[in-house]
Amino acid sequence: ESDTASEISFQFNKHKKTPSIGSHSSDMASVSSVSGSVLSVYSGDFGSVDAQGTVEFALDYDEKNREFQVHVSQCKDLAVVDEKKGRSDPYVKTYLLPDKARMGKRKTSVKKRTVNPIYNEVLRYKIEKMVLLIQKLNLSVWHNDPLGRNSFLGEIEVDLASWDWSNRKLNWYPLKPRSLSAVNGVDHRGVMNLSIKYVPPGSLGKMCPKNPPSGEVHIWVKDVKDLLQLRPSGVDSFVKCYVLPDTSKKSYQKTRVIKRDTNPVFNHTIVYDGFHTEDLKDACVELTVWDHEKLTNHFLGGIRLGLGTGLSYGISVDWMDSTQEEVAFWQEMMSATNEWIEGLLPLRSL
Repeated sequence: ESDTASEISFQFNKHKKTPSIGSHSSDMASVSSVSGSVLSVYSGDFGSVDAQGTVEFALDYDEKNREFQVHVSQCKDLAVVDEKKGRSDPYVKTYLLPDKARMGKRKTSVKKRTVNPIYNEVLRYKIEKMVLLIQKLNLSVWHNDPLGRNSFLGEIEVDLASWDWSNRKLNWYPLKPRSLSAVNGVDHRGVMNLSIKYVPPGSLGKMCPKNPPSGEVHIWVKDVKDLLQLRPSGVDSFVKCYVLPDTSKKSYQKTRVIKRDTNPVFNHTIVYDGFHTEDLKDACVELTVWDHEKLTNHFLGGIRLGLGTGLSYGISVDWMDSTQEEVAFWQEMMSATNEWIEGLLPLRSL
């Protein structure tokens, strides 16, 4: 059924009440610091004020240092968020789209009690020019709320492929409202096509030579569609798999790298044994897609298959956060043992 396969024995230590949730691989640690920010790029109270005003900025690319620079000068006539006090506490935030996770956000300082803030700050991105030219710059203005309920004040989006790079002057641009279509579609990272199967211990009968003494979870990673294109030639992708709460090498598996393809076909099967039926409610299969480069791998998106309860063996964990689609997929596997369950699940920030 697949051209590559791997099998690994996996034992849950149910007596130890401190799962190794802090021992993520270095790649996962590198994205955990920005994943919260990525999810917040379109969070906030969009309906509280109407976008208005202008922003002054300039763009430049430093060839010597291979650095993209956004010089944020100032804003004028921003919307007032707190009408009773007649105040806004604005700051400017930038992303390179569509690849927010890789580059992260940049933001200016917060200027309090003003609708005409002056920043004179430079936001910098270390990025190759050819990669930059297939991206868009999203520059947005926000009111900073002490409780974290920041309000959107307006934005502008720049297609960097058509930008006049000889223009290094500061210019004024009108801030625009955000469209609902942009909000809903911003985090599209691709779709994973896979099948999973649970084989309970002893369920195949005594006469079956492959009857597992303990349960097995089979994961068949077929293909991924519509990955983020990080460079003109495409993307060199592979899939990592962990069974949480174990983030050690014992549960780590990965596919081969498919080069220069935003629709890679992996056709790779992973089998974890040592799974008892009761473990299924406390474990989570994490599948993440990465772009392979010599110096570092870049996170593209992932899924987490589990019950999404927020708990693992009675302990609160942040990785037990499966979406409704992922939970339904896992539950179908649990109820239809010994059968392949096929699914098409959207990749997301983790």
